[in-house]
Amino acid sequence: MNKVWLITGASSGFGRAIAEAALAAGDVVVGAARRPEALDELVAAHPDRVEALRLDVSDTGAAEPAVRDVVARHGRIDVLVNNAGRTHVGAFEETTEEELRALFDVHVFGPAALTRAVLPHMRERRSGAIVQMSSMGGQLSFAGFSAYSATKFALEGMSEGLADEVAEFGVKVLIVEPGAFRTGLFETGRAGTSADSGVYGKVSETRGAVVGGDGTQPGDPAKAAALILAALDAERTPLRLPLGDDGVGAVLGHLDQVRDEVLTWEKRARDTAFDD
Repeated sequence: MNKVWLITGASSGFGRAIAEAALAAGDVVVGAARRPEALDELVAAHPDRVEALRLDVSDTGAAEPAVRDVVARHGRIDVLVNNAGRTHVGAFEETTEEELRALFDVHVFGPAALTRAVLPHMRERRSGAIVQMSSMGGQLSFAGFSAYSATKFALEGMSEGLADEVAEFGVKVLIVEPGAFRTGLFETGRAGTSADSGVYGKVSETRGAVVGGDGTQPGDPAKAAALILAALDAERTPLRLPLGDDGVGAVLGHLDQVRDEVLTWEKRARDTAFDD
C-alpha cells in the first residue's frame, strides 16, 4: 500500500527533496508550508497525489486540527516528517531570550505538537514513522551555534525517549543528522543572526562561513532523501542517520572525543559512591 506523508517545510530544501522522493515511490504527499503557494508547481505536476497545506509549525495550536484534517481526507498518516526549520548564528551571550524561544518554537515545540497529534492514529494502526530532521549540530556544537544546537539536542533527546516508548506499537522514529547540504538554509534572509559585538572572534568566523557558504555546500538533498526512504524501509531502521561525508565524520569524531574524555576520568568518576 502506498504511504501518506505529512511533510513540514515541504516547499524547499530537504522537505521538497523528500516530497519528490516519496512521489517517485508512488506515495501521497501532504506538503505543509507557511506559504503553500510555493508548492503550486508540485501540486500541478501531481494533482492526484500532492496537497499543499498552510501551516506555521510554531503555531502549536494548529497541529491537531491539521492532522485531523489530513486523516479525515486520507484515512491515515504513515510518515510524519518534522522538517521545517532555520539556522541561527550568534554567540550565546548575545542571543536574546526572544531569539532562543523562537528557535525552540520551530525546532522543538512545533515538532512535539505534531508528533503528539499523529501518535494516537499510528498507535491504533500499529504502524507509522516519525522523521525528525535534526543536524550534525544535534550531536555536537561549536562557536556561533549554541542556540541552534540547543534546539537540536532537545529534539534528539525527546526523540530518543519517544522511540523507546512507541516501538512496541510498531512506530519507527528516525533522527536525521545532515552536514552541509545545498538546501538554501544559509540563504541571505533565511539564516537568522544575533547581534555581533565582535567580542567573540570564533563566532565572527562562523558567521562569515555561513554567509559565504550558500550554494557551495557539498551535500545533494535528492541523494539524502533517497537514503532517508531507504532507512525507513529497512528491516531495522536506525535511530540516528548522519548524512554527508562531513556530517558522518563530525559525528564520529565527536563520539571519539566524548569517549576519550570519559575514559580519562572513568576510574575517579566511578569511585563516587558512598563508602560502606
